[in-house]
Amino acid sequence: MCRIGKNTCKSIAYFLSLKCSFFCFCFFPSLSHQNTVIDPKNDLTYTMWKDIPVPFFMSVYFFNVLNPAEILKGEKPMVEQRGPYVYRKQCQKENITFHPNGTVSYREYRQYHFEPSMSAGNESDVVTIPNMLVLGASVMMENLPYVLRLMMSATFKTFKEGAFLTKPVGELMWGYDSGLVDFLNQYLPGMIPTSGKFGLFSEFNNSNTGLFTVFTGKDDIRKVHRVDSWNGLTELPYWRTAQSNMINGTAGQMWPPFMTKESTLPFYSPDACRSMELVYQRPGEMYGIPLYRYVAPKTLFANGTDYAPNEGFCPCRQSGLLNVSTCRHNSPVFISHPHFFNADPVLLDYVQGLNPSEEKHGLFIDIHPQTGVPLNVSIRLQLNLYMKKVSGITETGKISDVVMPMIWFEENGYIDGPIVNTFHTNLVVLPTVLEYLQYILIGLGLATIIVAAVVYHKVKVKLPHRIQASMLSCLTARCILLCFFFFFLFFLPYSDERKGVGKQALKMLSLSFRIKICKLVNK
Repeated sequence: MCRIGKNTCKSIAYFLSLKCSFFCFCFFPSLSHQNTVIDPKNDLTYTMWKDIPVPFFMSVYFFNVLNPAEILKGEKPMVEQRGPYVYRKQCQKENITFHPNGTVSYREYRQYHFEPSMSAGNESDVVTIPNMLVLGASVMMENLPYVLRLMMSATFKTFKEGAFLTKPVGELMWGYDSGLVDFLNQYLPGMIPTSGKFGLFSEFNNSNTGLFTVFTGKDDIRKVHRVDSWNGLTELPYWRTAQSNMINGTAGQMWPPFMTKESTLPFYSPDACRSMELVYQRPGEMYGIPLYRYVAPKTLFANGTDYAPNEGFCPCRQSGLLNVSTCRHNSPVFISHPHFFNADPVLLDYVQGLNPSEEKHGLFIDIHPQTGVPLNVSIRLQLNLYMKKVSGITETGKISDVVMPMIWFEENGYIDGPIVNTFHTNLVVLPTVLEYLQYILIGLGLATIIVAAVVYHKVKVKLPHRIQASMLSCLTARCILLCFFFFFLFFLPYSDERKGVGKQALKMLSLSFRIKICKLVNK
């Protein structure tokens, strides 16, 4: 039977302090781990993931064409920016289904509601932009027989469609009735993406972004939010290379936790028909919450000549333009940064009235690195139409070849209100308290070693040699374990592997001290 003496009590006290230190260090990051897993039990992050409880807005700017008649004569286009026209965006995930393989499927539905108080005008404002139905269809028919082009030109005249369109903002955004659209759908089905009203954002409102299947992070936190498939696809059918067709990263709303400055921000955008990746720019702070800012690299929309990995997105034009015709019914549509920011400067020479700047037109995402939760988001993109003279279609006149900006939009949102306090308490204050607690417990463990060494020095002359050797080996083991812990603390970054090592270390620590305790028992 074991009888516990004073030395054994000191061993137990030291063991408990060191074990608590290990627990705080190995498992306080698991607080973030558990809070970022997609699980209905995690009220805070699951609600943020499911319903996005922060205000999100889409601001739309139109490039009003000032000289449509002169453009038809071959002169340089002149535009003026009109807007913003601001819409509150509401997103909600539905048909949420969890799967046994650690993934969850859902469809995210979105609605837009006009906000007059935040806008610089009303939806009744009239603007002039290129007519996508005429100019887009003309480029698409450029290589068809001449007689077909003549027939298409006659059709445009029949429905009184010209190269430029002057309509209210609301109709251009969400759709207007068009006899030409009805005609094309009847005789050339599939040529345009809509069977009802035609508008720049008619497909967006009251729609969903497709069926996403993402990892929950339950089995591997490094995979949380990462897309497993989209609409049942693990790769895209749009582009020329396997790399370009890859579906990488998350769905663009949250990312895995424990990010570093070397981490990137990959995500798949159904609207851009491709995966994109942002890079670290600088650290920052918002409401006392630390953040990393990620921005688009200059190579994001570079052409294949300037940046070889983008060759798969060609046929390309100048750098700064993404050709999305392959996923937009072959219409000559290009995506870029607003005002051709970070694009080939020659694009600015073709259109008068553009003034790019990083502050106004660069996109960014501010991330809380420990959780992967966005704190401030501003995604800015521009929609452009390639237009040119097409023989046989007189509506195109003498238009020079030009990539014409039509609109640009910004989707932005940031955490605000009561959720800021909840987020700050759970993901900043509590982890900070636990971090300091681990250092306090380390100090207690070190103090216990010193006290035990002093006691050993005072009583060793009174103890049998066998007990002295046992106590000395116990102290040596304590020092080795503490050194190992310091290495574990400062040189091994948090990961699932570290968590596993920590568990094994605690088991070994527990077993070793049980053995030492029994050896120090007074028989």
